[in-house]
Amino acid sequence: MSKWPGKYVIGLTGNIGTGKSVVRRMLEHLGAYGIDSDALGHRAIARGAPGYQPVIEAFGKYILGPDGQIDRAKMGRMAFSDPEALKRLEAIIHPLVYEAIDLIINRSTQKVIVIEAAKLIETSLNGAVDSLWVVYAPEEIQLSRLMQNRGMTEKDARQRISSQTLQELQLNAADVIIKNVSSYEDTWRQVVNNWQKKVDAVESSHMTISQAVHLSIGDVMVCRASPKQANDIIEVINRLVRPVAPMTKAKVMEAFGEKAYILLQVEDRYLGILAWQVENLVARTTEIALDPELPPAQYIPVMIREMERASATLQCEASLVVVPQTLARHDALWKSLGYEPRTPQELPVLAWQEAAQECMSEGCVIFFKQLRMDRVLRPI
Repeated sequence: MSKWPGKYVIGLTGNIGTGKSVVRRMLEHLGAYGIDSDALGHRAIARGAPGYQPVIEAFGKYILGPDGQIDRAKMGRMAFSDPEALKRLEAIIHPLVYEAIDLIINRSTQKVIVIEAAKLIETSLNGAVDSLWVVYAPEEIQLSRLMQNRGMTEKDARQRISSQTLQELQLNAADVIIKNVSSYEDTWRQVVNNWQKKVDAVESSHMTISQAVHLSIGDVMVCRASPKQANDIIEVINRLVRPVAPMTKAKVMEAFGEKAYILLQVEDRYLGILAWQVENLVARTTEIALDPELPPAQYIPVMIREMERASATLQCEASLVVVPQTLARHDALWKSLGYEPRTPQELPVLAWQEAAQECMSEGCVIFFKQLRMDRVLRPI
């Protein structure tokens, strides 16, 4: 049993480039509350956080960027090239991350939790979880993903891979092994099958980011879509967004590895869509579209409020909504919802700034709203 009474906790690990985050997102679609320990580690060494000064004292001011924050790229090159340096860094960060994980789980209303952590079997987390899931991919696939998806050089990618735990040790300790080596749909099938075997017996009465929820308001219905509704999502995106390359089932299934969708149904037609993700306690709405015949002031709030409601159950501190200029010009609409236009540099918290930078899109405007005044991870 895990150390958290009333919770079923999955420990999710695997080496860099195996696709842990994709599997965590799949588990979130099935109903788990996801925790990214890497993101918590980033918070732990932000300026003003408890790990900031100890890291500077251990490694020197060389690792600081022009803004006074720790430059994680410099920090990574130093730590991953020297095993002793990596141990010193982990000795500072890991206790703070564990403290944050404990706080988040205790405050969570969800009964199924998944903790994604690259270093899990080597830490006290290993004995604290109910089930250990390991994501596997051969080294050549890891190398290809790091170079293509993260822009690493082959040298840096090999260095990161070689610095991590031997996959054989992880596989030997695993209760569940997910082989993420081919298509998203193949990986999804493995995750669903193991969820049914391992987790379905655990009662989970609270909804998470993409479980099906219907909210009826007159002739309007909001549905948080699941991967089973891929065809509906394809039809709405191709009709309302009209992407240069038409949306396909493969693209939608791949997108479910990063985000969730809200569909707006008016009478018997889907006339609106919103895509968003929750990472590091920040909700990010990166796509929003509405049938041109519908007034935005009446129908956009329905989707935004459902997104906020879902995000609130995930303890989100802030919401970022990226909208095209056609929607950004409705100043009264966004003001009525409590949102204000912001640039990343205008946000007061580093984690919020980084989230905004990641979701910036050319020709779009970012609107910001603080969802809760009591910061969940103020000490972190």
